[in-house]
Amino acid sequence: MRMSLGENIVVTLFGESHGPAVGALIEGMPSNVEPDLDQLVDDMISRRPGSGLASKRKETDEVEILSGVHEGKTTGMPILLLIRNQDVRSKDYSFLPNQPRPGHVDHPINIKSKGAADLRGGGSFSARLTAGLVAASSLSRKIIPEDWKIEATVGALGDLEGEEGIALAEQARKEGDSLGSRVDLVISGLPVGLGEPWFDGIEPALARALMAIPAARAVEFGRGVAAGKMKGSEHNDKWGENMSLSEGADGALGGMASGAPIHVRITFKPPSGISRPQETFNQTTGLMEELAIKGRHDPVIAPRARPVVEAVARLVIADLGIQGGYIDE
Repeated sequence: MRMSLGENIVVTLFGESHGPAVGALIEGMPSNVEPDLDQLVDDMISRRPGSGLASKRKETDEVEILSGVHEGKTTGMPILLLIRNQDVRSKDYSFLPNQPRPGHVDHPINIKSKGAADLRGGGSFSARLTAGLVAASSLSRKIIPEDWKIEATVGALGDLEGEEGIALAEQARKEGDSLGSRVDLVISGLPVGLGEPWFDGIEPALARALMAIPAARAVEFGRGVAAGKMKGSEHNDKWGENMSLSEGADGALGGMASGAPIHVRITFKPPSGISRPQETFNQTTGLMEELAIKGRHDPVIAPRARPVVEAVARLVIADLGIQGGYIDE
């Protein structure tokens, strides 16, 4: 099984939630790029657990660059990024694999691996592995032109925004439950024409990558599902003076940047790991039994998914930029 993203800059994730470490291997990064190590620290802090609405797991998320960087510059060779796990409580998952958690991948991967998978904390399917994505994306910042802007914000917690959404998430946590959420992404400043036709278009490439983020359930571009209720005369965006587009126009047409900002909404399901007792089948006793999960989990995804969404988008845009010749290899 492979866990790789990209065609020109290829990022391969590795590790398990409760194993020694997680990280990423980056192939295809151009040489003579000077990674911004201060920015790398900031990016890792933005997604790590331990505060606010995040899991109470305490991880420093310090990134060790083990290869591909020499005297402060990339060499053009593969870059290995290692992030050691420091705060694991594997005993919280002693009920696995006999009593798989509702809404988790425990049973499918146990069957697929013929019982060999590390299921603790979600193993290789844990959101813990997004640390490698954020680290890899941070290094790619230096090859993306400054006027290409990639910014994500927390759109909603449940169906509420701002402080009301935070209060709703806190209430779910107190009840031992969780809450769905949304992240809003805006990509602007791309040159008209960036992107490829069909399967390597901006939307298909972004959709595939964004849907791989744990708990992602929907990706909408532009007007999204609302477009299904509109007429063409309402949805079409006219070309204005100097071939400009109006506010809210589709940021990509035929897979290529149109010159308008690209608006994306990513909806995340409520985290499946909740402490509220649930029933699930116990394969040892052959009975439906109550299961109360003791692990430390996020009550809502969006706050920590926000930097991951940015990271994934940055890697996709960098990959398409190299493919189209907009970024020098």
